[in-house]
Amino acid sequence: MKRLMVNVLHVCVAAALAASVSACNRDASADAGVAAGAAANGPKYAKVVSVDPVRKTTNTPKQVCHDEVVNTTTPPKDQHQIAGTAIGAVVGGVLGHQVGGGKGKTLATVAGALGGGYAGKKIEESRQHANTTSSVQRRCTTVNDSTTKIVGYDVRYEYNGVTRTVRMDHDPGDRVQVQEGVTAVSDAR
Repeated sequence: MKRLMVNVLHVCVAAALAASVSACNRDASADAGVAAGAAANGPKYAKVVSVDPVRKTTNTPKQVCHDEVVNTTTPPKDQHQIAGTAIGAVVGGVLGHQVGGGKGKTLATVAGALGGGYAGKKIEESRQHANTTSSVQRRCTTVNDSTTKIVGYDVRYEYNGVTRTVRMDHDPGDRVQVQEGVTAVSDAR
């Protein structure tokens, strides 16, 4: 009895497999017929030969500013050291007048005035410094801020032995859909 049941199960499984294989073959035949009809009446594609992006550059001038430290040197007020020379001459003359007598006193006064004038000039010269002032100044320049963007694509394609070019808003990939020689926008890759 067990053996009879096992044989019946084998026969049922074999029949089910045969029925499903037969159904698959019918579906495949039907799909092939539809595909053949679609190829004859469906969309036509042309081979893309090249795609060149079309770029547009826009220049926008803009002002760029920065702060800069500027040092300015002003010369001393008494550039020729007149005050030092005069004071040195007076002091040297007074000291020279203290030395000697008669004509020697006059000569010592003159020599003291000359020596004192020279010494006073050199002393003032060594103590004088140019006045340096620093200030911050704003410097501005105009530069071009340029941006480049793709505005389209020049697409060369070949269809029925004829090469044509069309501008598209996107890169179509390796083929482009055509209708009676007129290019249509396609997302085909």
